[in-house]
Amino acid sequence: MADCDLPGITPEQLTGTEARIQRACEQAAAGAAVRYLRAIWVSGNCRVMYLFQARDVAPVEAVCQAAQVPFLRVVDAVDMSVP
Repeated sequence: MADCDLPGITPEQLTGTEARIQRACEQAAAGAAVRYLRAIWVSGNCRVMYLFQARDVAPVEAVCQAAQVPFLRVVDAVDMSVP
């Protein structure tokens, strides 16, 4: 999960950021298996959490850097939702 502090981001800008992330994932090296899943926008706190599927944080950091997404940190996260 990429944790981002993005004050003033609009829904349109969020959509554009997601498109850049998706392109960066598609262009990532074959050995850097990373897939973008979705974003969680906490608009009242100016926070966006971008969720990915990857073996570790390194390819997620690389994708965010390539997509020019400023992140505070990239951490492992586990989806505990019930199917």
